[in-house]
Amino acid sequence: MKSPPLLRQGALVSALADDSVHLWNLRQKRPAILHSLKFSKERITFCHLPFQSKWLYIGTERGNIHIVNVESFMLSGYVIMWNKAIELSTKAHPGPVVHISDNPMDEGKLIIGFESGIVVLWDLKSKKADYRYTYDEAIHSVAWHHEGKQFICSHSDGTLTIWNIRGQGKPIQTITPHGKQPKDGKKPEPCKPILKVEYKTTRIGEPFMILSGGLSYDTVGRRPCLTVMHGKSTAVLEMDYPIVDFLTLCETPYPNDFQEPYAVVVLLEKDLVVIDLAQNGYPIFENPYPLTIHESPVTCCEYFADCPVDLIPALYSVGSRQKRQGYSKKEWPISGGNWGQGTQSYPEIIITGHADGTVKFWDASAIMLQVLYKLKTAKVFDRNRSKEDKGSTETSDEDPFAIQIMAWCPESRMLCVAGVSANIIIYRFSKLEVTTEVVQLLEVRMQYELNDIESPDGGEQALPTPGASPQTSGPPSHPSTSSNNSDGGNMPCLKVRSTPLKQSAGYQVDLVVQLVWVSGEPPQQITSLALNSSYGLVVFGNSNGLAVVDYVQKTVVLNLGTVELYGSNDPYQRQPRSPRKTRQPSGGLCDINEGSATSEDRCKSPTSVLMSNSNLQQFYNGGGRGAKMSRKLSLPTELKPDLDHRDNSFSRSRSSSVTSIDKEAREAISSFHFSDTFARKGDSTLTPCLYVGTTLGTVLALALTLPPAGEQRQLQPVILSPTGMLVRLKGSIMRMALLDSTGSMLPPAFEPWFEPNVTADGEEREKVRKRRPVSVSPSTSQDLNESQYAVVCSEKQAKVMSLPSQTCIYKHSITEASFILRADVVQMSQGVCLACFCANGHIMTLSVPGLRPLMDVNYLPLTDMRIARTFCFTNLGQAMYLCSPTEVQRITYSQDTCENLQEMLGELFTPVETPEAPNRGFFKGLFGGGAQSLDREELFGEISSGKASRSLAQHIPGPGGLEGMKGAASGVVGDLARARIALDERGQKLGELDERTAAMMASADSFSKHAHEMMLKCKDKKWYQF
Repeated sequence: MKSPPLLRQGALVSALADDSVHLWNLRQKRPAILHSLKFSKERITFCHLPFQSKWLYIGTERGNIHIVNVESFMLSGYVIMWNKAIELSTKAHPGPVVHISDNPMDEGKLIIGFESGIVVLWDLKSKKADYRYTYDEAIHSVAWHHEGKQFICSHSDGTLTIWNIRGQGKPIQTITPHGKQPKDGKKPEPCKPILKVEYKTTRIGEPFMILSGGLSYDTVGRRPCLTVMHGKSTAVLEMDYPIVDFLTLCETPYPNDFQEPYAVVVLLEKDLVVIDLAQNGYPIFENPYPLTIHESPVTCCEYFADCPVDLIPALYSVGSRQKRQGYSKKEWPISGGNWGQGTQSYPEIIITGHADGTVKFWDASAIMLQVLYKLKTAKVFDRNRSKEDKGSTETSDEDPFAIQIMAWCPESRMLCVAGVSANIIIYRFSKLEVTTEVVQLLEVRMQYELNDIESPDGGEQALPTPGASPQTSGPPSHPSTSSNNSDGGNMPCLKVRSTPLKQSAGYQVDLVVQLVWVSGEPPQQITSLALNSSYGLVVFGNSNGLAVVDYVQKTVVLNLGTVELYGSNDPYQRQPRSPRKTRQPSGGLCDINEGSATSEDRCKSPTSVLMSNSNLQQFYNGGGRGAKMSRKLSLPTELKPDLDHRDNSFSRSRSSSVTSIDKEAREAISSFHFSDTFARKGDSTLTPCLYVGTTLGTVLALALTLPPAGEQRQLQPVILSPTGMLVRLKGSIMRMALLDSTGSMLPPAFEPWFEPNVTADGEEREKVRKRRPVSVSPSTSQDLNESQYAVVCSEKQAKVMSLPSQTCIYKHSITEASFILRADVVQMSQGVCLACFCANGHIMTLSVPGLRPLMDVNYLPLTDMRIARTFCFTNLGQAMYLCSPTEVQRITYSQDTCENLQEMLGELFTPVETPEAPNRGFFKGLFGGGAQSLDREELFGEISSGKASRSLAQHIPGPGGLEGMKGAASGVVGDLARARIALDERGQKLGELDERTAAMMASADSFSKHAHEMMLKCKDKKWYQF
């Protein structure tokens, strides 16, 4: 509904679909409702607030017009009834009110448009209709010429009619902007309705007619358009989304002056576009605000606070080059409000992954959200696949490129994304454009078969593309796993493009890793992902096992089933799993419910990482492509089927027994952590290590043997060797981190960023690429044997292990009745803590290493799977999630941020001087003919119009008034805020008084001058000469 602003009042009126009208106070940093009016007997169809007026006209579905005083928000007794407005001009009801506006030159004349095609010019003083205009097509909108002698109507048949206010019979002109004109002089063919028209004049040149809709019916599939008619030229501007409304920005706010339009603001369903009318071709202004967070549904996101300071400028630099050309050369024309003055200055970045395969980087520092850079991962793949490639699948109707998990190293700027089609893409950041002749590809086969109880080893094998020689340190694969190629044994879900790929500055693909079908079975979805730029490794896992890729040498260095990580120390009694019969692939290529077990089998155990569709479908708005896509998205942890209700109730307990796995041999990989630590019990030296967490609550360690930096790193293999189990917890492992002996967080080692496309000599490049080791100095600790702590958090509990003795020194049960959806070990200003978001809505923080509860707030019950998929904590007490398909909700659990929040918030309202009213001229002032004013107070006030019917609308005081603020605020801050508002209002009233005094003095001056001139002319004349 329409929302007119109140001039210089810092207020806004909004009409809602439930027939209530709100008055908003925009003077405070958090806008609040001052008053509400709820109509009970009539439905609101149109609102109009004249310039510099406090009386709001409200048109209704019954055809009546009510008048509201916006200061008191009370109805006036003055009502324009539909039957009085039309009288005997028509026998039928005229329909709802679709337009109300006053004559620009006479405030006492009101034009009323009824849907059926009747327009009435109403005299407010005499309370009767002056003229009535009838047309045989329904009206959608009306607009005035600034001189008040003509108006224009838009109709449902795609026509515009122009009327003289004194000519009642027929319109003086009928225009069909998009209709084909027949040669025989007949009426043009009808077009689609013109939903809105605006008529704006200029001092020099032709007027502008701007309209939405009105296209010909034969333009099937054409996008929504805005039409700009200026003189003999007609420009049709196509929009990306349906048009909700538009507004023309003009040089003057006064309706009785030449409008001089310079821009059009177009509100679309998913965007806001501003068009420059002053430049040829009508280019759009570059929009500084992000309105496209969800142009493709968000499937995952990550949040990084306190990033390297050069990161945002680097991303902005490459992102600004992506912007398409053809923008207006002028600055963004909307300039209201002021930024907040917060002291929070550290860089924050949000990364969102989308269903169409795009990844967006956003500057989220302080309270802003500005898009920096957009990466399209789908460019790596061929989109046009033949029918033979597709087989019997329906992937084309779904989102095969959707992003599932992202891993990012801010220091090295390395990015790794995993898609729902079981593909991983590794990107390097470059400031230079490059053309990649052949996209590097590794194909990996991950299979899990327990064919008999004596042979527990699964069959896994890495099959890289020719030319890449993987160093596999896993066991020799079973011959049977490579003998089924005739049944799609080596078929990836997506085909990597074979043509050269031009990569602009920004993120450029370094390597693509694809899991392929094995024995007619599609690959399992990737459940966890991690990268380490210092080691040059990417690791990913699913319900079959894990694979480690060396992206420096472009090889697979390890491909192991989960069982093989345990070796002979497997604590679980696993049942043998019989091999499935070979079957033809069916359903979606990447449909997670079409894997190597039925969906019923998969959901039997709490160790499964797959979810039932009903929860996942809630992640989208529901239906359509979103509902199909939902089958392919899974959380890193499972939700037990007995919790899997349509109402998404997560309050019941989950069975997370770690003693048996109930006939299901699947144990998925749920998390990874790279670090330099003590790989084995009793070690005295730090070695590169990889910790692996599983859905059964086990943490396993793998020791890394890395070749020396430099040329050796390119040639010698990386060796990984399992070193056994570190600890077991209840529930799936969510997060792991390492602390030094003082309790400070040990970040993983990283390689500083370098330009990958530079052609420097070898020595210089090696200096840049030299690995930065983690600065851990055990000698500073008194006890050399206990120099690190490992923090491990699962869905149910947290433990702190002392290294290298591998003894548990602290243990805390976080939740029994519920389970944790997200946990992060975060750096706060005063130290380190463990932050958890629980499925029952609680946000909890624990101290580390002591695991003492610091905070437990019942924040938000989990009612939507979108929240579960997108919730993430980051450093310095910040967190975020998607609370709706189009909104990012940021929250803080930091006292520092809470104290600064009021200063960080911007101000919407900034007082602006009202432009000078147009000069009426001496003769117009003397003989009339200028704009006629109206004393609305006298006309609509209670004394002359009486009281309104109480049953028509109910007045509801809002919480945002001064009284509400008095109740909410307390102490010095509240007093200061009240005093400031009172001073603002007093200052504004004094300013208005000054203006009125100055206007009166100018008027008196002018009168004195004219009187003196008349006196000089007349003083020597005789009486008979007059």
